[in-house]
Amino acid sequence: MPLPTTSSSNLLPIGTIVPIDHLESIEGWGGAVNSAAFVFRPSTVQQLKDAFALAKRSGKKITLRGAGRSYGDASLGRENITIELTRLNRILDWDPVNGIIKCEPGVTIEQLWRYVIEDGYWPPVVSGTMYPTLGGVLAMNIHGKNNFKAGPIGEHVCAFDFLAASGEEIHVGRETDSELFHSIVGSFGVLGCFTSITLKLKKVYSGDLDIKVFIAEDLHELFQIYEKQIPESDYLVGWIDAFATGKELGRSIVHQANYLKEGVDTTPAQTLRAQHQDLPDTILGFFPKSIMWIFMRPFTNNFGVRLVNYAKFLSSKISPKKQMRQAHAAFAFLLDYVPNWKKSYGKGGLIQFQSFIPKESAEQTFRKQFELCQHEGIVPYLAVFKRHRPDKFLMTHAVDGFSLALDFKVTNNNREGLWKLTEKLNQIVLESGGRFYMAKDATLTREAFHKYLGEETIAKFMELKKRFDPEGILESELSRRLL
Repeated sequence: MPLPTTSSSNLLPIGTIVPIDHLESIEGWGGAVNSAAFVFRPSTVQQLKDAFALAKRSGKKITLRGAGRSYGDASLGRENITIELTRLNRILDWDPVNGIIKCEPGVTIEQLWRYVIEDGYWPPVVSGTMYPTLGGVLAMNIHGKNNFKAGPIGEHVCAFDFLAASGEEIHVGRETDSELFHSIVGSFGVLGCFTSITLKLKKVYSGDLDIKVFIAEDLHELFQIYEKQIPESDYLVGWIDAFATGKELGRSIVHQANYLKEGVDTTPAQTLRAQHQDLPDTILGFFPKSIMWIFMRPFTNNFGVRLVNYAKFLSSKISPKKQMRQAHAAFAFLLDYVPNWKKSYGKGGLIQFQSFIPKESAEQTFRKQFELCQHEGIVPYLAVFKRHRPDKFLMTHAVDGFSLALDFKVTNNNREGLWKLTEKLNQIVLESGGRFYMAKDATLTREAFHKYLGEETIAKFMELKKRFDPEGILESELSRRLL
């Protein structure tokens, strides 16, 4: 429901009641946390400003929301005015010679790659799903399977326009306003709202990637594969069987991907077509993926996932196909292969716990995490492993090391124990000098948040909060919990 456009002369009076027909129940993408909020979907910057004005005059707080793809409560605000930005989704300018694009914040990763691929470009950093908005990914400063080489998305932004909660409108350039640039990017939506984003894209000469598959029999071998392959990789990602124990703990499948150099693809006009990137709608040519989650659900339990993981590892190990070509979208967006796959987790949904650990202690730390989960009887159903590098952003999650993302099923029976488990996992991470990621978080405590960022960083951030949001209007369930 868009907010009707108003002018400064006819704004609603102080004490205005927010229209009840805007009240909706919304949830974090994982489905484990939710809240009711008054949702507005502006389609112009003026309507965005009007929504800010309505919040001030009604005494309501504001929560910013992109496509709602954060796993936890980063885009939830109980009884707040929630401004969803999906209708601010215009491409404002495109320079195909230099690969520079300017977009509104509601443009999704999917819109972006579809718009530019036939000109030979691809987003430099993408998440595992193509549906987040650019405003959302910049607010969280997302990383991808190429973080060790490309850094987070913020490193590829040239400039942005920003509407602060105070009403201040600023243009921030990477080079001209470096400190402010690196402070606002990654500020998880509590300073203001991006109104336009200018991004430098990656030039590609094929719609395909060269893929290689490696098998690790245990956690140590996984680290060895990464050490050897990182210099030769554009992307590298590992899947780990979290149920494996003993000598097999950490057994994994690693996928390496590399861009094709100019001239290698003999039919680039074909592979660079958007249709070549489309994920198939069916399995084996006839079985619709849209209902696959129904058939996955009986296996989304400890026994079923243990069985599926073993079969997946074994089939990859014995498969002779260890090298192939794959479209960019097919490699990048694994989470989009099965629509609504999260429904297979049931009504309780799922949470993800992702930690970032310095390389010196990563192997030992991740081993402790797996052993703790197995000891507690709450084993993650998905475990994803990536390599990272440091960056200059104020609220960074990055380290010179590795990350491990763990997906946990949430049920009425395990919810309390799961939250207690994450507190123990937090302690393991903090003891190793690790960090956390706001786009995935649903359970981090204020104490852990302050400890990993440090009081100096928190103080700098709160100074920015005073400048851009002196009345404290912008908040989310995440910021309430952590700040």
